[in-house]
Amino acid sequence: MRRSLIISTALAAALALTACETTGSTGSSMEDMALPGGIKLVEKVTKKGDEVVIPYSKYVLPNGLTVILHEDDSDPLVHVDVTYHVGSGREEIGKSGFAHFFEHMMFQGSENVGDEEHFKIVSESGGTLNGTTNTDRTNYFETVPSNQLEKMIWLEADRMGFLLPAVTQEKFEVQRETVKNERGQNYDNRPYGLIREKVAEAMYPEGHPYSWLTIGYIEDLNRADLDDLKRFFLRWYGPNNAVLTIGGDLDKMQTLEWVNKYFGSIPAGPEVADPVPTEVTLDADRYISYEDNVSLPLVWMTFPTVHVYHPDEAPLDVLYSIMGDGRTSLLYKNMVKDGYAVQASASHGCSELHCQFTMFALPNPASGKSLTDLEQIMRDSLKEFEERGVLDDDLERVKAGIRASNIFGLESVRGKVSQLAAFATFADTPNYIQKEIDRYDAVTKEDVMRVYEKYIKDKSAVILSVVPKGQPDMVAAPDNWTFPGRTIPEASDDDSALALRIPADDFDRSMQPAASGENPVVTLPTLWRDELSNGVEVLGAINDETPTTAISLRIEVSQRDEPLEKLGLAEITAAMLNEATQESTNEELSNRLAKLGSSVSVSAGSRYTTITVRSLTENLDETLAIARERLLEPAFNEDDFQRVKGQTIEGIKQSKTQASATASQVFTQLMYGNDNAFAWRDAGRVDTVETITLDDVKAFYDTYYKSGAGSIIAVSDLPEKKMMASLAAFSPWSGDAMPQKELAPFPAIDASKLYLIDKPGAAQSEIRIGKRALPFDATGTYYKATLMNYALGGAFNSRINLNLREDKGYTYGARSFFSGSDQYGEYRAQAGVRKDATAASIVEFFSEIGSYQEDGISEDELAFTKQAIGQSEARDYETPFQKLGFLSQILTYDLPDDFVDEQQDILRNLTKENVDMLAAELLDGDMALVVVGDKEAIWDELEALGREIVELDENGMPK
Repeated sequence: MRRSLIISTALAAALALTACETTGSTGSSMEDMALPGGIKLVEKVTKKGDEVVIPYSKYVLPNGLTVILHEDDSDPLVHVDVTYHVGSGREEIGKSGFAHFFEHMMFQGSENVGDEEHFKIVSESGGTLNGTTNTDRTNYFETVPSNQLEKMIWLEADRMGFLLPAVTQEKFEVQRETVKNERGQNYDNRPYGLIREKVAEAMYPEGHPYSWLTIGYIEDLNRADLDDLKRFFLRWYGPNNAVLTIGGDLDKMQTLEWVNKYFGSIPAGPEVADPVPTEVTLDADRYISYEDNVSLPLVWMTFPTVHVYHPDEAPLDVLYSIMGDGRTSLLYKNMVKDGYAVQASASHGCSELHCQFTMFALPNPASGKSLTDLEQIMRDSLKEFEERGVLDDDLERVKAGIRASNIFGLESVRGKVSQLAAFATFADTPNYIQKEIDRYDAVTKEDVMRVYEKYIKDKSAVILSVVPKGQPDMVAAPDNWTFPGRTIPEASDDDSALALRIPADDFDRSMQPAASGENPVVTLPTLWRDELSNGVEVLGAINDETPTTAISLRIEVSQRDEPLEKLGLAEITAAMLNEATQESTNEELSNRLAKLGSSVSVSAGSRYTTITVRSLTENLDETLAIARERLLEPAFNEDDFQRVKGQTIEGIKQSKTQASATASQVFTQLMYGNDNAFAWRDAGRVDTVETITLDDVKAFYDTYYKSGAGSIIAVSDLPEKKMMASLAAFSPWSGDAMPQKELAPFPAIDASKLYLIDKPGAAQSEIRIGKRALPFDATGTYYKATLMNYALGGAFNSRINLNLREDKGYTYGARSFFSGSDQYGEYRAQAGVRKDATAASIVEFFSEIGSYQEDGISEDELAFTKQAIGQSEARDYETPFQKLGFLSQILTYDLPDDFVDEQQDILRNLTKENVDMLAAELLDGDMALVVVGDKEAIWDELEALGREIVELDENGMPK
C-alpha cells in the first residue's frame, strides 16, 4: 500500500505471525558471554504470542558494525545484505550521482578479489547478487546455497575494507561510461523517463539533496575525478555506517566467528549522524513542461507532504488509496471509467527526508479531453473526496492489504532480511513491523480528513505536463516556473580525507574461503495430481511455510489462435475478463478482493490465457468465488469493451515509442514472418484492433474458453483433499478444446541485410542479432544449448557482457540467450548501446559469437558453468511462485517429476567437446541484424559495415 524507501508497493515485509520477546545485552546469557572479538549482543527477539515479528538477534562489533542474524532452515539458502546509510541524499551540489556511481565501483574488485571477479565468484557459488541505490541508502546483497556463507562474508568485508587499493583510473572511466549508458537507457531514452527529475528540480530548493535524481546529472559525472570517488567512499563506507544482515539456514555462532574474522579489523569511519528532515513548501503552483518521444501527453500533480515515519504518513497513504489506487478510487471513477483517461492513479512516495503526494493521468484521445481538462478533474475529485469523506471500506482495504502483504513477505528469506535491514537503518530497530501495522490500524476517518486539510486542500503543487515532441501547446497551462540552474561551488584542494584506513589482520585475506561442506541437498516439491469432476487436470504441491495459496488456471488459447485481421483479440478477450461480470461491477470485484488482501488477474500469453490467483489461505474460497465469476460469467459490457479497446490502442502506440520494444518486435517478425499471429505484439496492431468488435470477443470466448483446454496448478499449505474441495468452484466449467491452429511457414533469414528503424534523437541504439533455433526441450539439445551459451552471453561475467559493458563501456548490459516454445525457438543477442558505439558494438557481438563458435569454451569457463548452474538449484523452489513455475514446466511439456535430476546428470557429464560441438552447430549460419536508433547519427558507421541497409517502419514494414 505505501510507497516508501522502506516499504515497497506490497510493503515487502517478511514476517513471522508471532509475538516478540526482547532480551537485551545486560542479561547473563551464555551466548552473550561467548561471543568472539568483543561482539556484543544488543537484543534477541523471539517468538511468543500473536504479534507479528521476524525473529532475530542483533549484535554490534567494536568498530560500530551492526549485525543482525535471522535463522530460517526451511530452504538450504542464506541471504546476505550489507546496507550503508548513504544514498544520493548525502551528496553535495555539483557531485550528484556519486552514491550510485560507487555502487558500480563496488563490483569492480578489491585488494583480494580480482577485476570482474565478484560476479564470477557469486555465480560460481550458485548464487545471485545485486546492489541498489536510492536517495537514502545503498545496499549490496547475495542469495547463495548455505554452504557458501563464509565466502560471501569474505567478499563483502573485502570491498568494505580493501576496495580503494584496487580502484584504478581505467575502472573509473569504464564505470562512468556504464552509468551514462544506464541513464540513457532508463531515463533519457525512455518515454516519460525524466518526469521525476523535472518534478524534483521544481519541488525542492537549490542544494536540497532530493533536488536531483539518484542517477545524477551527466555534467556532474563528467566533472568527477578519481579522488572525488575516494573521498566519498572514505566518508560514508565505514562499518559504523553499515548494517550487515544475514538470514537463512545458518549456524549463529559460526556465522559470528566469520563476521568477526573478516569485518572485525576494519577501522571505523568518520562519525555519521542521521539526516534531519526539513519542511518543504511551495509559495504557489509551479507549472512546468517538457517535450518527449511519447504518443500521449501526461499531466502530473505533486504536493509536498511529510517524511517517512511521520505520524501523518499513514493517513496520507489512506488518502492516496481513496484518490487513485485501483478501481475503487475516485480518479478511476472520474477519469478512466468515464473514458476521459486511459490511465489515472495516485501515490504517496516517502523517503527519509520528504514525501510527495502525486496524482497523474494520460488522456484518452477519443474523449477530446486536454491536459487542462484532466487537471481540473483531479482538482474536482479532491473536492468530491472532501464532500464524500472516508468510508469504512476505505480503511478496511488498506488494513487488509497490509496484513496480507506482511504474510506474503514470509515467502522468501530475502524479503525477511531486506526488511530487517531497512528497519534497522531507518527505524532504529529491526523489530518495527508490528508498530508498522499498528500505526495503520490506528488510522481513523478523522485522521484522513485532517491530513487532507493540512497538506492538500488549497495547497500549492508542482504540475508537470509531458507532451509529444513538436506539440508544446498541449500543456495543461503555460510554464510559470523555470529551473534556475545550480550554483556549483569551487572544488576543494583538501586531500586530508583521502587517508586510507588500513585493517591489521593475523591471517591471509587473499585466500578465498572454500565452501563449508558439500552442496546442500535440495528437496524438490512433493507433487500430487488430480482432476476436477469436469476432467480439468490439477497438478499441486504443498508449501507449508506460509498460510498462503498461489494458483494458475491455464487455458490453452492464445495469440496464435487469432485471425491475422484481428490481431490483439486474445489479449482484449482476456482483459474483458478483468472487467464486470454478470453479477458484479469491476469496482465491486476490486473492492471485494482488496478487503480480502487477494488478487485475481487474467492475461493472455504466447500459448496460454492464465488466471493467476494469490490469496491468504483463510480467504481462498472467497477469492476463488471471484475467479470463478470472472471466468464463467463475464458481462462483456459495451462500455467496458470500448474502454479496454481504447487503452489497448494507446498502449500499442506508446510501445512504438520504446526503442527496445520496437527492436524486439521487428526481430520476432523477421524470425517467424508476418503470417503468424504470434510474431506480432500480443496487443496487435492499431489497424487490426480498430476492427475488433464486442461480438468478436464474445465469439472468441465462446469458441476457446473451454474446460477441455484448461488445467490448474496450485501451491498451498492446504493438503490435496482440501485444495480439491476449494477448486470445485470450477467444476461447472465445460466444453471441448478446439484444435490448435497450424503455423505458417517461417521466412528465410537474409544475413546480407541490416534492418534499421529510425528513432530521431535517440540517446542509445537497440541491437538485436540472431536466428531461429530449437523449440523447448527440458532435457534435450535445447537444454544443452542453454548450458553452452552461459559463458558466451548468459552470465553477468559472460564474454559478451564483459566485452561490451566492462571492457568497452558501450552498454549498461549485453547478453545472449536461447528461448523456445513447444513448436519454435530462437537464439538472440541484444543490448542497448551508446549511440556513438552502435557499429562498434555490432562488430564486437559478431566477433564474440564467431570466436566462440569457432574455438569453443575454455576449461575455466566450462568449470564455471558447471559450478554456477549446478549449485544454483538451491534457489529454484523457495517461494510459491517459483514452485508454480516448476509445476508449469512439468504440465506444459509432460515432463517427469524428477526431470531436474536428468538435467543435473547432463550438466555433471558436460565436456568441452560437447560444448564446442554445440557451439559449432548452433551458432553457425545466417543471423538477422536489427538496429533501432537515430538514423542521422549512425547511418555512416552502419554503412561502413558493408551490409545492405533496409529501412523499416515501427510495424516492421518496408518504408
